[in-house]
Amino acid sequence: QVQLVESGGGLVQPGGSLRLSCAASGIMFRIYTMGWYRQAPGKQREVVAVITAGGNTNYADSVKGRVTISRDNAKNTVYLQMNSLKPEDTAVYYCNADLMVKQYWGQGTQVTVSS
Repeated sequence: QVQLVESGGGLVQPGGSLRLSCAASGIMFRIYTMGWYRQAPGKQREVVAVITAGGNTNYADSVKGRVTISRDNAKNTVYLQMNSLKPEDTAVYYCNADLMVKQYWGQGTQVTVSS
């Protein structure tokens, strides 16, 4: 059974930081492209950052310079370090595991940026 379990979300003030984690099980983690997506109320889900099996990364323009995605294949975990958070970063953040022919999603973790 495939499971992607996100953690690390919460309430943070503007300018603050959060580190999201996604622990994967039931998949050969190291061969998957892993990604973080987010969905704000009334908006479509959008990509935040992805990291390939080879470690190449790509970021949405809206988060470049503020966010870092990383992976630890030994722990089957992908991370999203978010700094200088803004109110517009408020959303449910989802972990994604993508192998082209199949992909999996986590249940999401809420990030709220507010004073």
